[in-house]
Amino acid sequence: MTLSSLGYFVLLPLTAVLFYLVPHKLQNWVLAISSFIFLCFSLPQNGQWFIPLTALASVTLFVFFLAKAMPASNHKKALVWIGVGGCLALLAVFKYYNTALPILFGQDIFMQGAAKLTFPLGISFYSFAAIGYLIDVSRGDMQPETNLLHFSVFTGFFATISSGPICRGSQVLPQLQKHHHFDAIRIGQALRLFGLGLFKKVAVSDVLALYVNQVFSHYQQHGGLSLIVAAVGYSLVLYFDFCGYSEMARASGLLLDIQLPENFKTPYFSTNFSGFWSRWHISLSSWLQDYLFMPLVWGRWTNHLPIIGKKVQNPPMISSVAVVFFLSGFWHGSTLPFVVWGILQAVYRVGEELCHRFIGKPKKRPPLYLVFAKRSGVFILWTLSLVFFKMGSSMTPQGTPFTVHDCFAFLAQMLQNLSPARFVGEFLTDIQTGFYAKPIMVAGWIVFVCVGLAFAFWMDWLRNSKFKNKAAELVIAAQRPAVRWIIDYTLIIFILFGLIIQNGGMNAQGFAYANF
Repeated sequence: MTLSSLGYFVLLPLTAVLFYLVPHKLQNWVLAISSFIFLCFSLPQNGQWFIPLTALASVTLFVFFLAKAMPASNHKKALVWIGVGGCLALLAVFKYYNTALPILFGQDIFMQGAAKLTFPLGISFYSFAAIGYLIDVSRGDMQPETNLLHFSVFTGFFATISSGPICRGSQVLPQLQKHHHFDAIRIGQALRLFGLGLFKKVAVSDVLALYVNQVFSHYQQHGGLSLIVAAVGYSLVLYFDFCGYSEMARASGLLLDIQLPENFKTPYFSTNFSGFWSRWHISLSSWLQDYLFMPLVWGRWTNHLPIIGKKVQNPPMISSVAVVFFLSGFWHGSTLPFVVWGILQAVYRVGEELCHRFIGKPKKRPPLYLVFAKRSGVFILWTLSLVFFKMGSSMTPQGTPFTVHDCFAFLAQMLQNLSPARFVGEFLTDIQTGFYAKPIMVAGWIVFVCVGLAFAFWMDWLRNSKFKNKAAELVIAAQRPAVRWIIDYTLIIFILFGLIIQNGGMNAQGFAYANF
């Protein structure tokens, strides 16, 4: 089950109805049962159905009792290290088992009886949430949760378990203690936000991905312009996929009177990478800043780095930035393309920081042409790095992983055979052979994608320029009634046609970040 599947469209309203009908003491039981149902409908069908359930239960119980023991303990640091180490060790087993065994024992290890481990749904997200909660308790920023039911809802909430956002205990757990009441205005905002997220997922990302996946799978057969368009297309596919999921997750929480953190704030309007990472996957970026970057900056061991330490700067800001983004690459995936992607993010951020130090920070209000140039530069560099991200999370048509060599070959080929005529021919061939054979369907797909992207970017432009990145549901609510109705019906029409273009079924494609 995914947030864009037919099953979820049944589960979510039923949960909301029961949630507001039952007494306060039973509301969290409704959330817990619905979360369990969601997880059960998402279990793998390969005989390893018990693995996701066991992993979630293990992290929940382990961290709950460990944090509960902290106030009376004289060894809080030891308990934190045990908890963090345990969560990371469990995560590492599932992330790297399937890739480490073939490297250590040969590629045919799985053919000889060593079964692949199923990656538990959302283990990265609830593990990071649990680690953050444990550290907050150890620092005294919050008291440990004493109700196991509340903590179980926090770690396994059905709206966030698939792909986040990564929640903080200090934000979510207090909300689970209050009595939630039905509010028609809030419900209306939640439905509009859910519709906006669903539109971004099924009408923009999934439809555009039909073409993008076709080009990436057969990149050797394409000229440079086709690869450039596909790379740009993937940056849009990933953004609208993940942003759409995050808005649907927030809308699900809002429907149940639970405020979840925002995960995206129009990142493609950023003029530098520090701004970009404060607006892209915000829950992960802020988590890395609070629980990894700041300890690195102020930790003693960074003083003795061989090249960059306090001999050059105090505190060692640049080396800490590089380490954080390098480790972020490892978190995103276990293959080398993800490592290169992480290194590129480190290079971008460190390079930007060095430019600010030696050249000076830019003016607060630069001219419009400079703003456009900087936004374009950030987008281009980000798009190039996403070639490694896309190939690191994809398979070749033969079922084997793409390699770093494939990624660099893709980038090199982007500069070759830049004939517009060849691009048009390849473009039409990809659509006709990949998913639509009739010319009228090809034309319809092109028009639908262009209009859908224009509407999606208009919504982002409106949010960025007119409302200073306020929450999307508040931006829609602030419009005149006539404009709100136009937005509502536009979203509904595009969602329906998006599903039809994907052969009409409600077997919605999975979300890009569900495997992280």
